[in-house]
Amino acid sequence: MSPQPANTAARRLVETLVVNGIDRVFCVPGESYLAVLDALADVRDRIQVIACRHEAGAANMAEAYGKLTGKPGVCMVTRGPGATHASIGVHTAHQDSTPMILFVGQIAMADRGRGAFQEVDYREVFGGLAKWATEIETPARTVEVVERAIATSLQGRMGPVVIALPEDILHEDGGPAPVRPVVPAKAALDPAFAQQVRDRLARAERPLLVLGGSGWSENAAAALGDWAERLGLPVALSFRRKDILSNDRSNYAGDLGLGCNPRLTARAKSADLILAIGARLGENPTQGYTLFDRARTAETLIHIHPGPEELGRVWTPLMSATADNALAALALATIDPGRTWADEGAAAHADYRAFSTPVPVTGAVNMSECMAHLAEALPADAIVTNGAGNFAAWLHRFYRHRACRTQLAPTSGAMGYGYPAAFAAKSVHPDRDVVCIAGDGDYLMTGQEIATAVQYGINVVVVVVDNGTYGTIRMHQETHYPGAQRTIATDLRNPDFVAYAEAFGAFGVRCERTEDFPAALAAARNAGRPALVHLLTSAEDIAPNRTITGLRSQ
Repeated sequence: MSPQPANTAARRLVETLVVNGIDRVFCVPGESYLAVLDALADVRDRIQVIACRHEAGAANMAEAYGKLTGKPGVCMVTRGPGATHASIGVHTAHQDSTPMILFVGQIAMADRGRGAFQEVDYREVFGGLAKWATEIETPARTVEVVERAIATSLQGRMGPVVIALPEDILHEDGGPAPVRPVVPAKAALDPAFAQQVRDRLARAERPLLVLGGSGWSENAAAALGDWAERLGLPVALSFRRKDILSNDRSNYAGDLGLGCNPRLTARAKSADLILAIGARLGENPTQGYTLFDRARTAETLIHIHPGPEELGRVWTPLMSATADNALAALALATIDPGRTWADEGAAAHADYRAFSTPVPVTGAVNMSECMAHLAEALPADAIVTNGAGNFAAWLHRFYRHRACRTQLAPTSGAMGYGYPAAFAAKSVHPDRDVVCIAGDGDYLMTGQEIATAVQYGINVVVVVVDNGTYGTIRMHQETHYPGAQRTIATDLRNPDFVAYAEAFGAFGVRCERTEDFPAALAAARNAGRPALVHLLTSAEDIAPNRTITGLRSQ
């Protein structure tokens, strides 16, 4: 039996998580929140506690859980170094509009301001990263604070909340118990606004629907997808949101991300109406803020977003509305503009199909063909994850998503995200294929979590794309500071990744040719334990249709 009384703040915190259906906590344990860990021990049948090997891994797992489930992902870490290690996951949740709560053990209330061991002011540190950063200072308000955190993370533009937990208050009376789950407020689309959208669409010759952001339900995405496909309305998805709609739809135009299809860029620039739902239209989707200009968006942009602060932030809209993405989609799926754009939709999809067809390379491994095979080999509901680096350009361009919530990728551009994200996804959906595509530099930022995967029997597959360099930075070096003698700080001396995997008790297989990839992937998927495919590629093929030699010659 726990020595804790039944009504401590630590117990009230855990009870609030249980009432709100939180079934995973990703953590690195610390003495500063031992009381919470003890309370979690009593609810093992309702909350699985997963101990990770690094706080960045734990935070990335929590972010991926939130992105995949729509519920706040919960991460718990200790004070000081633990919290700052976890800040990467908070930043990703902020950039990606993901519901997440980071609980941080804190020094005792009586020691604040003394420069105590690992003391940090979390309101100050996380104030610019989180939607709300706070500290439980009155134990009797524990449930109130946690419930507010859940609501804050889910309402408007979703995002992260950080709560510091002074270790002494965790043992005190936690006040009243939670009564019921938090029901987040969602803004619906004004019917009059929907009719204005209908009228504008009826007059458009070259419209483009752009979808992005978080909070999409499968039924809302399907309803809007069916509506747009029936009308032949070209649909583009925002950066790393390729799973909102099936990429096989006859009107799918591609994604507005890094390395965007030039034909899609031209289509967006020439559109006489842009209907954007959920997408913030930030730097990457707008190609460094060059895709539009404010004078043109004032005549062509209809912008719908759950966060009013995002409307008019960069682009002057013709019309704008604050609404939940899913509710807005369901409302718009009922309007009839009285016309169709079958030729436009078909042409946009033909452009996408041509752009996503494998391209030639110089080396023995053709990543475009490997990613195309990945799409053919995996079932439609497989979840594919990645971090950041040039390797991801091959995945995003040549892999076709066919179902909602099958992509976990950081719009923040966070390296090391993909492997912890895959772990989180597989823990939620153990019956589904989960494959992480990681670069060599990317993987080793959180690759130690393979120990966590083995410990908990989470049989994820990671394909480590090893070209011996930080590819994105190398590409920019070759572009802006060309010449072999100018290359600096980008070469990597990597381990034998098969031996690395096997040392942890995982399965490993090495692959050095395109034609060997299908068998290597199949062996990894069928290994019955966490698996790693070591895919050796050439740095010369630095990106699709780009080589180092070609960059130097320019």
